[in-house]
Amino acid sequence: MSKRVGIILVNYKDYAQRFLADCRDSLRAQNYPDFQVYLVDNATTAESEKYLRENFAEAKIIANQNNDGFAKGNNDGMKAAMADGCDYVLLLNLDTVIEPQALSEMVKAAEADEKIGAVQARLMLFSQCHSREGGNPVLSSKVNSLGNSTHFLGFGYSLGYGEEWKENNSHFEPCNSKFEIMYPSGAAVLFKKSALDQVGLLDEEYWMYNEDQELGWRLWLSGWKCVLAPDAVVYHKYEFSRSANKYYWLDRNRILAILECYDILTLILIAPAFMIMEFGLTLFSLQSGWFGEKMKVWNYFLSYDNWEYIKKARARNQGLRKVSDKEITRLITGKIWYQEVADWKLRLINPIFSAYWQLARAVLKFF
Repeated sequence: MSKRVGIILVNYKDYAQRFLADCRDSLRAQNYPDFQVYLVDNATTAESEKYLRENFAEAKIIANQNNDGFAKGNNDGMKAAMADGCDYVLLLNLDTVIEPQALSEMVKAAEADEKIGAVQARLMLFSQCHSREGGNPVLSSKVNSLGNSTHFLGFGYSLGYGEEWKENNSHFEPCNSKFEIMYPSGAAVLFKKSALDQVGLLDEEYWMYNEDQELGWRLWLSGWKCVLAPDAVVYHKYEFSRSANKYYWLDRNRILAILECYDILTLILIAPAFMIMEFGLTLFSLQSGWFGEKMKVWNYFLSYDNWEYIKKARARNQGLRKVSDKEITRLITGKIWYQEVADWKLRLINPIFSAYWQLARAVLKFF
C-alpha cells in the first residue's frame, strides 16, 4: 500500500499566472498513485483565488488574507496535509516542472532508511532555448542544486550549481556516497510526517530564506538524515536576483541559524572568525549600498524581544539534540561559494576560513 503524499505549493501575487500551468501539468503526469495538492494563496484576493480554483480544480486551496511569509505559507499547507492523514509532505516551488517518476523516486529514497527525514530532488536549471523535432523543449543538463551546503558561519549555498550533471558526482565521493546533504532546498523537498512530528515545521520567524537550512539542521540534531534523491529530477526556473531586502533576510537568518543550532563550545570556537566576517560584510555593505540593511540586521539582534525568541528557539533545538557537533560538522564546510557572485575576495578568503574550520573541528574531536 502506497504512502499518501501532500504536495504543497505557495502562490504570491502573480506567481500562479506566470508558473502554475507548467507545474500543474507536470504534477498531473506523476506516476505515483496517491497524492493531494494543497495550494496556499498568500495575500489572497478574490481574483487570485478564483484563478487558482479555475486553473487547478483538483487542488485544495488555502486562502491566506495576509502575506505572512514563505515559511508560514508552507506550514499552513503542511498542517492541512498532515491533518488529512498524509504520511509525507512535499514542498514544491511553483516555478518548477517535475518529471513523471520524481515523486515515486523521492518516496523510494525516503523508505530506504527509517532515519531519513528529508529527501531533496535533483534540481536542474530549466531551459527552453532549443527544441527537439516536434517542438518538445530540450531541458538543461546543468545543475541548480544537488542539496545545500552550510558554511560554518551560517552561509548556505547550492552544491553543484551551474555544473553539468554527472552520475558519479564529485560532491558525494568518496565520503558521502549515500548522498547525505546538510540541508535540502525548499524548492523540492519531501519530509516524513514522523520526522516533522518530532522536530516541528519551518520556523516562521525566518519568513523567507534559510528556513530550510534551519529545519534541515534541526533534523540532523535530532538524529534524522537529509539526503538527495539523484533519480528524482525537478527542473527549476531559477533566476538569481540581488536586492537589499534579500540581503537582510539572508544575513539575519544565517546568524539566527548558528545561534540556535550550534552548541556553546562551537559558538566560542567560531567567534573570532565571526567577528572578522562581520567586519568584512560591513565593508561590503558600504561598497554595495546595502549598509542600511546591515544596520537593520544589527538592530534586530539589539532587541530584547528578539533575544527572547532566540533563547526559546535555541532551547527547542538543543532539547532535540541526539547528535553532537563533532558528528554534524562533517557536513559543514569552511568554503563559501555563492556561484553567481564568486570573485577574487571569496577566492582569497576561502583557504583561510577552511584552515580555521579544520582547526576548530580538530578541537571539537576532543569533546
